[in-house]
Amino acid sequence: MAGLFRTLSWQDLRRHPGRSLVAAAAVMLGVALAFAVHLINASALQEFTRATRAAGGQPDVQLRARQGSLPEGLYALVAAAPQVARAAPVLEVATSASRGTDAGGAAGINLPGAVLAADVAPVRLRVVGADALALASMAPGLMPRLAPGADRLALFAPATIFLNASAAQALGLPLGTAAQLQLQVGIQHVAVRVAGSITAGGGPLAVMDIGAAQDLFGRGGELSRIDVLLRAGASRAELERHLAALPGWPSGVLLAEPADSAAQVDQLSRAYRVNLTVLALVALFTGAFLVYSVLALGVARRTPQLALLAVLGATPRQRLLLVLAQAAGLGLAGSAAGIALGAALAALALRVLGGDLGGGYFTGVQPALQWSTPAALLYGALGLAAALAGGWWPALSARRIAPAPALKGVGLVQSRPARAWLGAALVLASGGLALLPPLWGIPLAAYVSVGVLLVGGIALLPWLVQGVLALAMPLARRGPLWLLVLARAQRMRTSAAVAVGGVVAALSLAVALTVMVGSFRTSVDQWLAAVLPAPLYLRAAGSPAGDDAAVFTPAFVQAAARLPEVQRVQPQRVSSVQPDPALPAVALLARPVQPQPAQALPLVGAALPVPAGQIGVYVSEAIVDLYGVRPGQAWPALLESFSPLSGVDKRQVATFFIAGVWRDYVRQHGAIAMDSGDFQRLTGDARASDLALWPAPGADEAAVRTAVLELARSQLGAQAGTLEFTSSGQIRKRSLELFDRSFAVTYWLQAVAIGIGLFGVAASFGAQVLARRKEFGLLAHLGLTRAQILAVVAGEGAAWTAVGALAGTLLGLAVAVVLVHVVNPQSFHWTMELRVPVERLAGLAAAVMVAGTVTAWLAGRAAAGRDAVMAVREDW
Repeated sequence: MAGLFRTLSWQDLRRHPGRSLVAAAAVMLGVALAFAVHLINASALQEFTRATRAAGGQPDVQLRARQGSLPEGLYALVAAAPQVARAAPVLEVATSASRGTDAGGAAGINLPGAVLAADVAPVRLRVVGADALALASMAPGLMPRLAPGADRLALFAPATIFLNASAAQALGLPLGTAAQLQLQVGIQHVAVRVAGSITAGGGPLAVMDIGAAQDLFGRGGELSRIDVLLRAGASRAELERHLAALPGWPSGVLLAEPADSAAQVDQLSRAYRVNLTVLALVALFTGAFLVYSVLALGVARRTPQLALLAVLGATPRQRLLLVLAQAAGLGLAGSAAGIALGAALAALALRVLGGDLGGGYFTGVQPALQWSTPAALLYGALGLAAALAGGWWPALSARRIAPAPALKGVGLVQSRPARAWLGAALVLASGGLALLPPLWGIPLAAYVSVGVLLVGGIALLPWLVQGVLALAMPLARRGPLWLLVLARAQRMRTSAAVAVGGVVAALSLAVALTVMVGSFRTSVDQWLAAVLPAPLYLRAAGSPAGDDAAVFTPAFVQAAARLPEVQRVQPQRVSSVQPDPALPAVALLARPVQPQPAQALPLVGAALPVPAGQIGVYVSEAIVDLYGVRPGQAWPALLESFSPLSGVDKRQVATFFIAGVWRDYVRQHGAIAMDSGDFQRLTGDARASDLALWPAPGADEAAVRTAVLELARSQLGAQAGTLEFTSSGQIRKRSLELFDRSFAVTYWLQAVAIGIGLFGVAASFGAQVLARRKEFGLLAHLGLTRAQILAVVAGEGAAWTAVGALAGTLLGLAVAVVLVHVVNPQSFHWTMELRVPVERLAGLAAAVMVAGTVTAWLAGRAAAGRDAVMAVREDW
């Protein structure tokens, strides 16, 4: 009997390959996308961790400053600590390197033996200044290897660097050969000598002597970090207590383990990749409904066969297992194909995008694909589970078949619909789940809320069909064909729910994604208009970031403001600060904020007046969520990041007061804005990272560019190409283009989901019209023409898909509310306004209605011919 059931299951799938392929394809798509996202992230994170270890070595502890740089004098105190076996000072600088003729016109000089390629674009380069004598034990991957013929003292020579393979390849240099490059130092190009190579992997990296690096970049007396190897038996906590007890030891120093940086990047990218995975699993949700649709209609069509099996001795449990075996076959086929497709997609994405995931978390990392058998089994099991979930209710229907009545039935057997209160209860439960807080920083309850809402809404479809068609019953007065269409569509409400369930699921998710992406894009556009008030912006070209980008002196800013072509100049300083060692560093923006913060920042709500004697700061929404601070509160932890390392007496510095919250769509880990005057008083640094420029009346942007560039050449020694002018329009256009590229996958998923849903409608209508051949034959005997019968079928399709479009749109809007107001803030810590693109949603609904009507008409053509008339004789 078991062999007979397997044969029946296989034969049924083979007789209807179109429906089976559609359901398996939906499962395959969900598994493929989810598995690809996992492989991309796991490969990128592993490569990032490997590169971090190679570049930073394997110290037990790393000391860093909460804000700015460490004073070099701390190195002697750390090295003398009894818990420390060895300590090494490190200076890291982000810059760019170029070859050939530089931007200022100076020709690059090739050293003997170097074979150089043609002109190569500037390459973003991370320069690490280290103690060459300590590298062998602290960071072997950074130990320089001299080029043939190079002086053995080149390790300590000024303006001499050693490149890793990634940097050499990007610059077109054979690894290990001598050459000369141009490094950007501030807004100048400085010639440096390449004297060899290093073995560290990862992105483009260069190593040089720390003293030479301090001289080259003007960072005398500054360190980025201190790497420490502990003595046997010593711990980080003991070292931290010892250093804290030293007289004059600043409290703004963090002690962390090297693994913390990889953990922080993993934490930053977690919400992004979880959302991508959930988005990918949308296809699995649709696939479950398609499996349900295919098998439910298959059970209805094969009711006499199943009844005959029951008469021949098949138990209810065996009939249930027969249907579940078909679902498992679809799930296994789809999952196996999805695993293979997912691995191929991940390999392609890693080669093209470099593992960046579209979110900027692993920029510069070029990982190789890291296969994971446990992950493959997990996502394959998810595909199988989705298919079995979709086949469970049809299997229950097959189990409950009464043999005697079923053998006498004609056409589809109307199954008993679920109770209305169950669907309503699920919808209400989804609202309660949406109110729950996130777990481990992930909106798990909100995701469950979306799934429960969709299931509950689809469970209410039969009653929605009945209600909507009851309102349309007056149309039956127009003729018998209208009466046939509306009466049967209303009576077969459960069959309608089965037929359009996949479309409702697909359309609701498409509507939700459309509303969410549209709301996000509109909010980003408005936010850009608020944060980019000036027509023109100026900054150092290349890759400087944070304090390395602070290249404009106060004298230059004042001179630029006095230019006749310039009406106004607004400087901004971008730095970083780390109030909590367990969380990533946050951006610190110093710009003119007072006396009108609402005009300087896109505030959420009104700004609070700053009490006398306190320093007002304005935090982004991410800071509120991650640090638990609120407007009107003091923030003592932020003070620890400033005064101790700046030489200012902590007792003389006022308390930070949170005066407002502003919206920031760039920095997921948070940003703090403060007035430039307060920043300069706390740090003693008045340099600016970028300048906002307003042209004077009658002066165009070209004149402003020329005048400012001439001033920069005369005062700062700037060379052509080291300054970057960008208009606010260009920034907005580029930002929105990046936004559209980042969300291109959502548009593609919408199209695929709707396409799969429409294929499900085609399969459903095809099965139903084939099962109704006797009905069509009877109508033909009663005098209806073939065109009239097709009109009835098309009318039913139009009625059902209209209800499905209505239900899908309403469900999609409800899901969009959860995505915009719950999932997005809990995932990325920023809010947005809900925007409903009415025209686009109406177009989606109309397209679904037209496609459903045409699909029903095409399916009816196959069953309304001569075979339908002859089918009536089967009962004679």
